[in-house]
Amino acid sequence: MVAGQDKFAVVLLSGGLDSMVAGALAREAGFRIFALSIDYNQRHRVELRAAARVAQALNAIRHIVLPLDLTAFGGSALTADIAVPKSGVGGDIPVTYVPARNTIFLSLTLGLAEVAGASDIFIGVNALDYSGYPDCRPEFIDAFQKMATLATKAGVEGHPIRINTPLQYMTKADIAREADRLGLDAGISWSCYDPTPDGKHCGLCDSCRLRSKGYQEAGLPDPTIYAVQPPKA
Repeated sequence: MVAGQDKFAVVLLSGGLDSMVAGALAREAGFRIFALSIDYNQRHRVELRAAARVAQALNAIRHIVLPLDLTAFGGSALTADIAVPKSGVGGDIPVTYVPARNTIFLSLTLGLAEVAGASDIFIGVNALDYSGYPDCRPEFIDAFQKMATLATKAGVEGHPIRINTPLQYMTKADIAREADRLGLDAGISWSCYDPTPDGKHCGLCDSCRLRSKGYQEAGLPDPTIYAVQPPKA
């Protein structure tokens, strides 16, 4: 698909702030970008429109939106008729966890990387300020890297595709600061799990609370339009 001396990366792009910053860091590192977003019939489908805006802002060579209807499985507040929690981030794995989502999505990203001739994958997972999803942990990424090396032609031939997680140990405040440093318009990204009918962030779901907390702690203006202002961190 590609040729020449340029280096290429596939960015798993949800349309959220984290994946936007991860993609911008890939671009800053000199990669040309293929963006992959998954349309899994998620409750917050508005994030796919955000992903298109972000892909354009990152000057992606191509932005693929791949349909994969996970509502056929259900099991999550994002893919089934289950209420999105609004009481704050707790200690348990929340019902917004989509079973094996990052395993599924990274596998698809890996396939695209092989076809595109990309040496690297970038994903915006984070293990500090996050909702407690097991597939955001460093141990998961390390295990997937080993699997990717074993499972691909590129890996067998001695040039495994690298999984990059540049936000892994950043707080949300760190991520907000990175977005600012990179000159990104964070207002085009989307975080909310339960958008209001008039297209605003709800302000009370875990993702809204974490986004707002990050901007508060970073001391930066939050460009997000919330239906309800999230509680102070």
